[in-house]
Amino acid sequence: MKILFVTPECAPLVKTGGLGDVSAALPQALARLGHEVVILMPAYAGVKLSGRLLTSIPLPATGPWPAAQLLHMDQVPDTAPDVRWLFLVCPQLYARSGSPYGDASGADHADNALRFALLSRVAARLAMPRSPLGWQPDVLHANDWPCGLAPLYLHAARPPVPKSATLPVASIITLHNMAFQGTFGMDQCDRLEIPETARGIDGVEFWGQMSMLKAAVQYADAITTVSPTYAHEIQTPAFGFGMEGVLRAHAPRITGILNGIDTQVWNPRTDRLIARTFDEDDVQGKAVNKAALQALTALKIDPQRMLFGLVSRLTEQKGVDLVVSGAERLFARGGQLVVLGQGDAALADALQALARKHPGKLGVTLGFNETLAHQIEAGADAFLMPSRFEPCGLNQMYSQAYGTPPIVSATGGLADTVDDADDAPVASAHSGTGFVMRDHTAQAFDDAVDRAFKAWAQPARWQAIRRAGMARDFGWESGARRYVEVYAAAIEAASYALPDTKTGG
Repeated sequence: MKILFVTPECAPLVKTGGLGDVSAALPQALARLGHEVVILMPAYAGVKLSGRLLTSIPLPATGPWPAAQLLHMDQVPDTAPDVRWLFLVCPQLYARSGSPYGDASGADHADNALRFALLSRVAARLAMPRSPLGWQPDVLHANDWPCGLAPLYLHAARPPVPKSATLPVASIITLHNMAFQGTFGMDQCDRLEIPETARGIDGVEFWGQMSMLKAAVQYADAITTVSPTYAHEIQTPAFGFGMEGVLRAHAPRITGILNGIDTQVWNPRTDRLIARTFDEDDVQGKAVNKAALQALTALKIDPQRMLFGLVSRLTEQKGVDLVVSGAERLFARGGQLVVLGQGDAALADALQALARKHPGKLGVTLGFNETLAHQIEAGADAFLMPSRFEPCGLNQMYSQAYGTPPIVSATGGLADTVDDADDAPVASAHSGTGFVMRDHTAQAFDDAVDRAFKAWAQPARWQAIRRAGMARDFGWESGARRYVEVYAAAIEAASYALPDTKTGG
């Protein structure tokens, strides 16, 4: 198949979370299966456009849309080697400081509606017969709300009667996090050239506003989420964020496909970012990484202290407030904690205050550091991930791969990927791979940490849990094959959606 993969971010060029990792790994896994993949993303300030330039395509200004340019490239350094790239160059919209979504202070860019509508519009144009690239995909795969208008624009461009036997291009939307829905005032509809027929409750209107994500849900030929459990959760009030009714209406088109991880980047046997590579049999290698992590974060170097790691956005969604409230009890049991992340200022301040109160027990690094993130996975004894909701999550998979049993909530992809060590049958060779909280309360968090302490105090049992996690296969091959199945079904569904030329119906 020919696949146009549209995303607002892609590691290592630009990454704010798991979407960046998925956008790097999934296209490469699809390419390894023999499919032709082109990634489309904006050329933000700071993204180095190096590689082999295949062609440059001008996109003249028209109506509300500013002039832009497409750079068609391959051999882009440090990225997926088997895919091609389309960088959408528009300095007026993308050449600015901050993240892809907001300024340096964290405030959303005021013109985000136009910025990401342009990305969606260009994606749809590339999927039409007169594509400016001279290449038309079989599938347009959009990701999250910044790409949400692409299925709508593509749907609106489909002819009422097919002009040939060629199958229409199918559109897919992957929902990575329903908490972010791309809502803007309905007054943006004229500016963004949203058809009048799509402006009602059966279109983009969402509680009096226009939602780019709802547009995708309404008009995409298929909908995927990033884990099977999340596919069910988003159809409930607790996780649907007001869109659960719409999602239930489209339930037959929703498929949950578990994200994978890049096992070339996240592999303790080959990882060049950690103090020493190791495998499931190398207990000493794990100990070397623990001592290195303790030294890096100004903790007391002591192999007898259980070391917990946390790499996360510092938000209540990630359960960081539970970590803050439970830290004193963790220290009282002789544990240590290392934290890497950024986010809510109050949580960051609380963690820093705890670090000052407990020197040598808590190391806090605010911001993001890829090397330290790898070292935490390799050096910690256990990993904390008590999220209130987690569509998929990747760190719990990294942790198991690095022999660092995770402590997680029973939600989304965490429920799909972590087997509770205390639920494993006593007579079974399967030892579980982590510790699952029974509820999402401070008491449940403390109980899970306590169970981890008890298991860690039994070296043979702890090694069995570590080995079980390291034996899991979280690579992308299985997930990529599931996406190909969804693509094929979506192409068939899109063809049935067109009128029958024989009957004129």
